Amino acid sequence: MPETIAGIAIPDTALAREAGALVRQAADDTLFHHSRRVFLWGVLKSAARGLEVDPELAYVGGLFHDLGLTDDYRTKDRRFELDGAEVAYAFLRDHGRSEEEARNVWLAIALHTTPEVPLHLAPEVAVVTLGVETDVLGLGLDEITPEQRAEVVAVHPRPDFKRRILQAFYDGMSDRPRTTFGTMNDDVLAHFDPSFRREDFVRIIRENAWPE
Repeated sequence: MPETIAGIAIPDTALAREAGALVRQAADDTLFHHSRRVFLWGVLKSAARGLEVDPELAYVGGLFHDLGLTDDYRTKDRRFELDGAEVAYAFLRDHGRSEEEARNVWLAIALHTTPEVPLHLAPEVAVVTLGVETDVLGLGLDEITPEQRAEVVAVHPRPDFKRRILQAFYDGMSDRPRTTFGTMNDDVLAHFDPSFRREDFVRIIRENAWPE
């Protein structure tokens, strides 16, 4: 019988079970429980907004969205969001999902740190951002009842989560600082590393090779 948390059924398919096993092996407890909560919050908020979401695609999007922070799947030359997006795309295509379906999950993960834009795309794109914004930033908590919150956190607890997730972000990005340009991720590096210097968009425009 499928596992149900706060009224949301965890997909009980071969694809979903393999996705869960992959992330459970790659991620520590902080990232694993965070990723499952992202799926649950995202589906709860999507339902509250009247969005119909493919549960398998939402599950892979939620579980894989931070894989680019893990030792097994991180690169050193591109944004961590793209690392997870590429793994999710290949995983879904290997498991028979269509190009469009896999591309939507790619977009969901690649854009999950880009505010607003995902909410204007397919529900399978929006669902990951809705979940991330809830779990990390506490946005839209009023769309989830206290009872639902309590049930999710009982299964996927948040011990010292704010500190731990910030540390996970820093550990996953500190050796590729230039990939944080243009995103909120440079806030994390600046918080942990006093010597970090952000790229300046205005300076790049004013000092680039084009003549005045």
